[in-house]
Amino acid sequence: MNTDSPANNAPTVLFDIRHLSVEDLARLGVSQIAYVKPVMMNGTPAFAIHAADGTPMAVTGNREVAISAIIQHEMLPTLVH
Repeated sequence: MNTDSPANNAPTVLFDIRHLSVEDLARLGVSQIAYVKPVMMNGTPAFAIHAADGTPMAVTGNREVAISAIIQHEMLPTLVH
C-alpha cells in the first residue's frame, strides 16, 4: 500500500459550522438542494420551489410536480412545512 500518494498527504481542513456567517450558511448546498414550501397564490394553495439560499425558482399547484422538477434538475428536494 502506497501511503505517499497526494490524496493521503492532503491537509485536513476542519471548521466549526457554529462559526459560519449567515451568508456562508445560506450558500451551503445552494446548487444541490432545493426546498418545496406550501404557499397561497391568488387565494389558491400552491407549492413554491426555492434554492437552498431562499432564491425563488418556481411555483406549481402540485407538490409531486415540484419534487419531480427538483429531481429533474439533479438537485435534492427538501420539504418545508
